[in-house]
Amino acid sequence: MPDTVKITLAQMNQSVGDIAGNAARMLAARDRAKGSDLIVFPELQLIGYPPEDLILKPALIERAADELDNLAKATLEDGPAMLVGSAFVLDGELHNGVALLENGKIAAVRLKHELPNYGTFDEVRLFQPGPLPEPIVFKGIVIGVPICEDIWQPDVCRHLADLGAEILICINGSPYEINKDALRIESVAKRRAADTGLPLAYLNRVGGQDELVFDGASFVVNGDGSLAVQMLDWEEQAVTTSWTRTVQGWRCDRGEVHKLAVPPEEVYCAMVVGLRDYVDRNRFPGVVLGLSGGIDSAACAAIAVDALGADRVWCVMLPSRFTSKESLDDAKACARALGCRYTTIPIQPAVAGFDAMLEDSFSDAHVDVTEENLQSRIRGVTLMALSNKFGPMLMTTGNKSEMSVGYATIYGDMAGGYNPLKDAYKLTVFDVCRWRNESKPRFALGPDGRVIPENIIVKPPSAELRPDQKDEDSLPPYEVLDAILLGLIEHEKSVDQLVQDGFDHETVARIERLLHLAEYKRRQAPPGVKLTTRNFGRDRRYPITHAFRSA
Repeated sequence: MPDTVKITLAQMNQSVGDIAGNAARMLAARDRAKGSDLIVFPELQLIGYPPEDLILKPALIERAADELDNLAKATLEDGPAMLVGSAFVLDGELHNGVALLENGKIAAVRLKHELPNYGTFDEVRLFQPGPLPEPIVFKGIVIGVPICEDIWQPDVCRHLADLGAEILICINGSPYEINKDALRIESVAKRRAADTGLPLAYLNRVGGQDELVFDGASFVVNGDGSLAVQMLDWEEQAVTTSWTRTVQGWRCDRGEVHKLAVPPEEVYCAMVVGLRDYVDRNRFPGVVLGLSGGIDSAACAAIAVDALGADRVWCVMLPSRFTSKESLDDAKACARALGCRYTTIPIQPAVAGFDAMLEDSFSDAHVDVTEENLQSRIRGVTLMALSNKFGPMLMTTGNKSEMSVGYATIYGDMAGGYNPLKDAYKLTVFDVCRWRNESKPRFALGPDGRVIPENIIVKPPSAELRPDQKDEDSLPPYEVLDAILLGLIEHEKSVDQLVQDGFDHETVARIERLLHLAEYKRRQAPPGVKLTTRNFGRDRRYPITHAFRSA
């Protein structure tokens, strides 16, 4: 039996359903890993994760099986063996699993035992759980291959250790959430290492898939809990790890330990990566967005330029008679700093046309929010016309605070294809803008330096749909609103519990009422990057119609 082994951890992006493309990229990674004994790929790398109900198509499963056979045959050529995540049909049941490909054949298959069925996960809907898995033997080394959720509970790793496993290699499709790195390493991986006394290699995918984004940040911990390797977050990377057999068992040699991003940097990175992969995979030539001179649209413009490059971002100012010169100047300065295309299209002619068209019908009614919403809807129609005519995807720019309480116009500023701020509270938007003015992601395509004018950050937020309008005319200060929403949404607190936390009863009851009333709007909102533990849509699935109030 060998006393050393080299294992390459291939932290890769993937494209759901592009089985041939995913396979080709794995083979290219294998070619670059010559000299390694084994190369490992993330969960369901061949099919893409999460496949959702696409996995129920028999034709997809058949194609994946054929491609896995081709990958196995490729291991006859010089290079490492492969651990490949895919879907498998055994005894008529569909499983999430991993295959060892070696010497031209599928040498072993192991199935995922723990199927997550909470938050973003619906695996019980799609797969059958496998039995407690046995280790596989590779070059005389006994390796346990738990799959993602299998290490979040103790049973699988203990079972593998009891059966003689010497190394644990866990493949993952673990979506990003704020501050999740510490949870994975400290609360899960190190605990499993302590439980078993075994080293654990944790390999995660990277990249965006609709609302989900995966941060990579793969790592290796040794049996004593020490961190041997920490890979990059937010970027593809293949790292060849060196392992040595000692009297205490196998140990991963010390490698590079990269520093991981923390909020607000990691939040900004998530939004950039999520938008980039959504736009590129859906083959849009770029994006168009309304640049109002406010902080939300400025943040989205910066995210878009960093994700796609300035030449693929089109910012459009759509002033009405209520738009201030300050906003006009701020929007133009922001677009100039980012280096992207900037166009001004006044909406007053359309507003006047609607006023004339509706004059008789509205003659006995007072001016109210209806006229404000018309302005937003005119802007939405205008931006969609540019999208239809020239092809860029329309981005929406509303934040989670606004979407929570319905401070958005359906078929107006909610019209569009994707929203990177959908799960970002207003105060988070301020944080990421301040951070971006001082730094930028290492993979960003935008310019260095300050890209969001300081006046956009410091001035009071306003929709500018009536004279001298401010957000705080209709909403509590965002410091109060966001804290209440965090309690109602992320922690499912009642009105009384939040009052006990020090908030005003009338204010909390009103915010809870607005939160429930706006559910129908959120159902019609575009997708956006998941950042928190309770994003609207995948994590938090409330009925539109219900009568419950906690007050």
